[in-house]
Amino acid sequence: MKNSLYLVALTVCALAVPLAAQVPPRQAQATDPRTRDLYVSVINDKGAAVTGLTARDFTVREDGVAREVLRAAPATAPLDIILLVDDSQAATRAIPYMRDGLTRFVERLEGKAAIGLVTIGERPTSVTERTTDVAALKKGISRMFARPGSGAYLLEGILETSRGFQKRDVERPVIVAIAMEGVEFSNAQYERVLDALHASGATLHVLAVGTPSDSMSDEIRNKNILVARGTEETGGRREQLLAELAIPDALGKVADELLNQYVVTYGRPDALVPPEKVRVTVDKPGLTARARTRVPQQ
Repeated sequence: MKNSLYLVALTVCALAVPLAAQVPPRQAQATDPRTRDLYVSVINDKGAAVTGLTARDFTVREDGVAREVLRAAPATAPLDIILLVDDSQAATRAIPYMRDGLTRFVERLEGKAAIGLVTIGERPTSVTERTTDVAALKKGISRMFARPGSGAYLLEGILETSRGFQKRDVERPVIVAIAMEGVEFSNAQYERVLDALHASGATLHVLAVGTPSDSMSDEIRNKNILVARGTEETGGRREQLLAELAIPDALGKVADELLNQYVVTYGRPDALVPPEKVRVTVDKPGLTARARTRVPQQ
């Protein structure tokens, strides 16, 4: 009997070793509070992604206190992207440029991301479920048309997408939104949407098309605050496109930025009270670093 128990114990121990080795890096990191990983984008003064940087080029501060940067390497984890596209009546003239830019975008990301397409005219509507199949994505893009008499629901789209990311526990979630200016019908308050966005861990990029609205309505106010804070606090890109024809080029820059992100690892001391903000900078003139400003809680 003792021999049998001994053999069982040996078997369990032998199985435990390879299982422990298979723990994903994200989960493994959660057991070590002394380091943090951040996805960081670096762009030049023309808005183009910058490559070739090393740990010595980055500075990380938590609540203003500098931390030791241990590593900086190209991000390789697969991307999980939801494209939120305004197909309300206001987007009628922009739809051809959206189709062109989105087609180039999914071609550029082929093999590097699972991508889903959601339209936000009338209500958030899934056009193509998340897939790496570029042909399926192109088919969905080709079926996009402006909805006559409809309004846009950008905040609702971000809210639902963020909740979807939370359910899947995605490693590199990203929301790329194309929204027409001056149109918003969502009743969601920006605070609720922002909380869901942060809880999802997603980075928000917004391309706003047209002249900014001077409307003082609650819907437009909530949209403007969410776009400003959501992009800044998640390390995303926010661009104001005054003409529809600028959409393809702007989407191309977003694609290049996503494909050339860094994972910056820095050390931090044990603390009972977690820091409120983190800031990443690049120690080279003309370059701007963007990263999540809220420290991920474990």
